[in-house]
Amino acid sequence: MEFATQLLQYEPNLKSLAFYLTGSATRSEDLIQETYYRALRNEDKYQQGTNLKAWLSTIMRNIFINDYHKKKVVQPIGDGDREVRETYRTEVNGSYRNFLSQEISHAMETVNSDFTRPFLMYFSGFQYQEIAEQLHLPIGTVKSRIHSARKELQTRLRAMGIENAAYLN
Repeated sequence: MEFATQLLQYEPNLKSLAFYLTGSATRSEDLIQETYYRALRNEDKYQQGTNLKAWLSTIMRNIFINDYHKKKVVQPIGDGDREVRETYRTEVNGSYRNFLSQEISHAMETVNSDFTRPFLMYFSGFQYQEIAEQLHLPIGTVKSRIHSARKELQTRLRAMGIENAAYLN
């Protein structure tokens, strides 16, 4: 099966994730196209037999987060003496989790490093068995580390004043 054909089988999943991230049909289509473009451009980095859906989801999330950070930067507008500063804000459209991405990333940096990789792999769509095989760990250890990372992350987010971290359950 050709690589591009393999990618297309995950289009419904990508559409759902893109709309969840952006909250907009137009922006989600752009995000899907950029994801396909980067996946095709980096086909040589994909390891056959690994979770293609997780790989595509990770690419999409990274594109979204990078774009979010670029837009978040304060940009000067205007000319000469009169300069106005504009910042971009996340839309309040039910995508509260998108707004928290930077805070979650910061909190993740403080989580025990033994727990971080299994948690991020699980969050990216890998199954427990795949994580266990890639990290050469027993499946029980993988589950335990993911659970511990989730609890530690919740604690860190609450300490940052983010009370509604229940979605990490």
